[in-house]
Amino acid sequence: MLAFNRFALMVGMLALLAGCSESDRPLESPVRLEGAIFGTFYQVTMADSLTVGEVRDLEEGIEAVLKDVDASMSTYRDDSELSDFNSAPVGEWQPLSSELIEVLAISESVAEASGGAFDVTIGGLVNLWSFGPEARPREVPDETTLRERLAEIGPDSLEVEPERQRARRVRDVFVDLSAVAKGHATDRVAEYLASEGIEHYLVNLGGDLRVAGWRDGEAEPWRIGIEAPLDDRQEATHVVPLHDISVATSGDYRNFFEEEGQRYSHTLDPRNGRPIAHGLASVTVAHPSNAWADAWATALSVLGEEEGMALARREGLAVLMLVRRSDAWESWVSPAFVETFGEERVDELGVEVRR
Repeated sequence: MLAFNRFALMVGMLALLAGCSESDRPLESPVRLEGAIFGTFYQVTMADSLTVGEVRDLEEGIEAVLKDVDASMSTYRDDSELSDFNSAPVGEWQPLSSELIEVLAISESVAEASGGAFDVTIGGLVNLWSFGPEARPREVPDETTLRERLAEIGPDSLEVEPERQRARRVRDVFVDLSAVAKGHATDRVAEYLASEGIEHYLVNLGGDLRVAGWRDGEAEPWRIGIEAPLDDRQEATHVVPLHDISVATSGDYRNFFEEEGQRYSHTLDPRNGRPIAHGLASVTVAHPSNAWADAWATALSVLGEEEGMALARREGLAVLMLVRRSDAWESWVSPAFVETFGEERVDELGVEVRR
């Protein structure tokens, strides 16, 4: 579902009168637009010199981009392009939009590189564990049903031909793009802003971020907080400066349910059909593309700290992991993280480099 809230630029903005002179009035920088999408929030902050009229036009453009992604990739809309694909006859090739093909191709690549730790055909299991669009009570599924749905899924149950812009389901799987579509939407908004000549911005879509330029329009980097793995409050454990890059985080400490004292994360391991259960609390991936960062963060989260860091090193990914150790946690970064942010910044963060 998709809903938008009108932005609040400053006190009295909603009372502005329409007209040429008002439309041309410059606004104090930075300007923030915000609303709701995909069951979460979005915020777009811009540090360019903008007028009231320009910001109104930009808001309309951002909403159009987000509505387009929702209409293409939502699993909560019966009329979305993805829902049509999921209900199409098994084995029949379906022509798809270039955007949906791009996301499926990214998913296929990460699935292969991660040995199946990332798998968009997992939708049936997501629904079974009460984290998808099916209206189910949050409870542990019975073993028989779990085995049945696990047998259906797998990267080999989906075939994508990007050059012919088509795809098909080889088995009756439910494709769920929630682990990559939000990142794609973040990229789309960023690309729209760039196409409109905006040079300094931060796009935040439910914690997926992409930035360009500087937060003061000159030389001050954008800064983000890496959230500590705490159940009872939100608290940043590391503050990282960003410039012309995107980051996505996958964590197990926000979306979960408990049954008989056992916590079940919303992140499922497609290889066994069960919620992840290891010491890796969160993974943050820095990458030029947020869609790729989003998918990689989920794959590494499924793999766990040791196997996930090994994959990050092999793929040259800039990664920061928070790993649980009894009542505390350790912070690990990959060599590519050091290359991206520099030795001095890594020393300031006080993290361990896993070479």
